[in-house]
Amino acid sequence: MEYRQLGASGLMVPVLSFGTATFGGGNEFFKAWGNTQLEEARELVKLCMDAGVNFFDTANVYSAGRSEEILGQALKGMRQQVIISTKATFNMGGGPRDQGSSRSHLLLQVEHSLKRLHTDYIDVYHMHGFDGNTPIDETLKTLDTLVTSGKVRYIACSNFSGWQLMKSLSISERYGWAKYVGHQVLYSLLDREYEWELMPLAIDQRVGAMIWSPLSSGRLSGKYRRNQPRPEDNRMQQGGAHGPDLANEHLFRIVDVLDEIAAETGRNVSQVAINWLLQRPTVSNVIIGARNAQQLKENLAAADFTLTTDQVKRLDAVSDRDLVYPYWHQRQNTSLLPPPVFYS
Repeated sequence: MEYRQLGASGLMVPVLSFGTATFGGGNEFFKAWGNTQLEEARELVKLCMDAGVNFFDTANVYSAGRSEEILGQALKGMRQQVIISTKATFNMGGGPRDQGSSRSHLLLQVEHSLKRLHTDYIDVYHMHGFDGNTPIDETLKTLDTLVTSGKVRYIACSNFSGWQLMKSLSISERYGWAKYVGHQVLYSLLDREYEWELMPLAIDQRVGAMIWSPLSSGRLSGKYRRNQPRPEDNRMQQGGAHGPDLANEHLFRIVDVLDEIAAETGRNVSQVAINWLLQRPTVSNVIIGARNAQQLKENLAAADFTLTTDQVKRLDAVSDRDLVYPYWHQRQNTSLLPPPVFYS
C-alpha cells in the first residue's frame, strides 16, 4: 500500500482509508448506506489491516455516535497500529448548543468521541462543516488547545469553501496555532467542482485532500447504465445519496469510457474510477466504504495498479463539464495559471 504525506504535516497516510459511515445503521438515512454491526465490522477491519489500510474514518454524527462505538470496539488492541479520523460540528441533539464549532460544543464532543472510540487521542479531527455562527478564531484556538493537550494530533476540515479554508489558514498562521492539514472533500469523475478553486488553494497552501464519495454515491459503480432500470438498492431511491439526481447522459458517457478502460486493465469500473482519483494533484487519501467484505476487497484493489497517461486523459475529457464564473474566464488564460494547477 502506497503512503503519502497528509498535506504539510509529517503524518504519512495510506492512499486508501476505510470510511465507517456504514457502521451502526442508526436511522433510515444511514441504513441506506449500510447496517454493519460489530462482528462484521471486525471482519472488515481485518481485511483492511491485511491490505495495509490502517486509516479509519468516522464521525460523531454517523448513526448518532454508534459508528464511533463500533469502530472503537473493532479496533481494540490495535490502537498503536492505526490512524483514526473523526469529526464534529453537525447536530448531535435538539438544543441550540448541540451543534456547531464553538468552544463549548467542541470540548464536549471531543470527550464523547474519545469515550466512544476507547482511545485517549484522535489522530485527525475534522470540522465536518463550516460554522458561520462561531468566530473562526474561537474554533481554531479551541482546536489548537486540543492539539497541545495531546487529545488531538492533527486538525482538518470538511466541506469548506475556498474563502473559509483560506481565512482559517491565515488566522492559524497569524497566531501560530495548529493549521488544517487536510480537507475532506467530495470529488469524483462526476463531481469535479473541487478542481475549480479548492484544488489550486490546496496546492498553494499544501492542504491534503481526503476524498469522500469517490464513486458519487454508487453512480460510478457500474450499476447505472443507459436504458437499463436502476438497481433496486440504489442510494438515491433509499434517501442516502448526495446532491441532485445525476443519472443522465453525462454519467453514461463517463461509464462508457470506464468500461473501455476496465477492459484494457482487467479491472472493474469502480476500481478504475477510484484509481483516477489517485492520479490527481493534492489527493493524499481516498476514503472507500463497503457494505460487505466482497465490496471492500474490490475497492481495496483499486490501489494495486496505475492508469496510463492516455487513460487518465480520456477520463479527464469525458468527465469535463461547463464551469461557472469566474472559472470559465480563468480557463481562457491558462498561461497565467502556475503549474501544477491544470484545467483538463
